[in-house]
Amino acid sequence: MTTMPTTYSDLFYGISPYSWAYTGVGLALGTSIVGAAWGIFITGASLLGASVKAPRIRSKNLISVIFCEAVAIYGVIIAIILQGKISESHFAPGSAEYAKNAFSAYSIFWSGISVGLSNLVCGICVGITGSGCALSDAQTPETFVKILVIEIFGSALGLFGVIVAIIQSGDASFIKN
Repeated sequence: MTTMPTTYSDLFYGISPYSWAYTGVGLALGTSIVGAAWGIFITGASLLGASVKAPRIRSKNLISVIFCEAVAIYGVIIAIILQGKISESHFAPGSAEYAKNAFSAYSIFWSGISVGLSNLVCGICVGITGSGCALSDAQTPETFVKILVIEIFGSALGLFGVIVAIIQSGDASFIKN
């Protein structure tokens, strides 16, 4: 007869570690792409609207869209790194090997959450800054380079997320049978 879990730790401990790991990989990829898409949407709408007044800004301000696309690429890179750390093997719950694999899975899960959320925020940040860059460039061309520097700093937020995720998952290694 099986017993029902009595605490949340029993409940979470009963979920396969590989479910946590693969969910982290999926969230890293998915939320990074959503952040990039959101930034491209914000920048693109302002770029198209501002280029009606000043058609010269269309090609110059595409750099903002490229910065947003880089956010999605950060998510793809981390997803590949995290996926490479996962190797499936099955141990009985309660054993030392199962605990090590659970630690590795939780590490990969939270690495995915970290990079995903940082890239989501980074994409929105770069999108809003790119939108402002397009609108101000249409009115005053001298402001383009100044705002572009701020946009580069916003894009660095995604890189910080990637670095944190690499550090978080550094000790993640699954024990093989």
